[in-house]
Amino acid sequence: MKDIIIELFAQGKYSQIKNEIGKMNVVDIAQLFAELEEDAIMIVFRLLPKEMAADVFTYLSFEQQQYVIESITDKETKNIIDDLFLDDAVDLLEEMPANVVKKILKNTTEEKRKLINQFLKYPDNSAGSIMTIEYVDLDKEMTVKASLEHIKKTGVDKETIDICYITDKARRLEGIVPIRKLILNDENVIIDDIMDKNFLSIKTDDDQEEIAYLFKKYDLVAMPVVDKENRLVGIITIDDVVDIIEQENTEDFQKMAALEPSEEEYLKTSVFSLAKHRILWLLVLMFSATFTGNIIQGYEDILETVLILTTFIPMLMDTAGNSGSQSATLVIRGLALGQIERKDALKVVWKEFRVSIIVGFALAFLNFFRIYFFVEGADFLISLVVCLTLFLTVVLAKLVGGILPIIAKTLKLDPAIMAAPLITTIVDALALIAYFQLAAYFLGLV
Repeated sequence: MKDIIIELFAQGKYSQIKNEIGKMNVVDIAQLFAELEEDAIMIVFRLLPKEMAADVFTYLSFEQQQYVIESITDKETKNIIDDLFLDDAVDLLEEMPANVVKKILKNTTEEKRKLINQFLKYPDNSAGSIMTIEYVDLDKEMTVKASLEHIKKTGVDKETIDICYITDKARRLEGIVPIRKLILNDENVIIDDIMDKNFLSIKTDDDQEEIAYLFKKYDLVAMPVVDKENRLVGIITIDDVVDIIEQENTEDFQKMAALEPSEEEYLKTSVFSLAKHRILWLLVLMFSATFTGNIIQGYEDILETVLILTTFIPMLMDTAGNSGSQSATLVIRGLALGQIERKDALKVVWKEFRVSIIVGFALAFLNFFRIYFFVEGADFLISLVVCLTLFLTVVLAKLVGGILPIIAKTLKLDPAIMAAPLITTIVDALALIAYFQLAAYFLGLV
């Protein structure tokens, strides 16, 4: 379908384009815009049916949204903003430059401007900053029939009608009722008799990562947001949570790779920006690696006496880093999914210790025969020292990799920072100390 639209545009058959895009999904139309030149974007955008324009607009990239807003008239801007859900309008304003924000606010109703300003005051990544106020609220004294009529009148402008929220005159949240329950019950039944009073809600200042965890744990599609007085102020829907999960996962991956978190797309990020996000952690890790150099320098006498020991340093350090990273990755993932809690620290240590014994023994056993029979100049004692160090290194690395993310969580830090680069630096130092101490003892170099 995209190829057909592009071909029709090249031929100037705009009436046919209008007919074809009217049959397309709004997400597919937004993806089509990514393949069009800037001058073509505005022509095709203006061919969209009025009722589709705002939906397509929400799926465009921020760069494309900015271009559209800058290119259209005030009247067209007003039509789009009026049709946007409030949370989408807030997201748009947070990303746009000042001139675009000014144009948007100029063409927004006073009531909507006040609501937008209220949303912008909530802390970043909090429930208040991502919620929407487009929800259906009911009175507990209403009948099912009256409730359904109310939904028909007001539901068209709501983000979701799957769940309806029951509030009192002070807007305090008293219960929820799914639309399914309304449809299946007799029309004369009172809402108070069928609403669910055992429900989950979140506060406006709750962190978005915790919200995503609750959605996953309880398999929710929407959740009410209340203020400190338990007054209903908005809802968060599953489409917002999907965006949160993507954002949080991206941030964790970046931290685990020793990168400063950034929400910019890779191909759209400048070289200097990418370098800026990488250089700080690389500097930290580079200077921390000087400890490794100091350890080697402190045992120069041993290395000069038994030069072959140098041959095995890269293998030991690589194995240490890889072993620690394996454990850290699993524990960080477990913490993120709520499968591991801070109270489980001893359980994690005990499990990783047993795993490390098995893995360490297997690696040491196999490497002993490889070194003893195939490495020139490696006698029995050299092979023994290397393999004992290998065994001890794996045990230490897996224990460090397993416990550091939990320590970070306890200190209210992101466990993702305790990932491959940092753990590699720590366990490398431990591996070298163990290596030289064992060499000194078994080879009589003390």
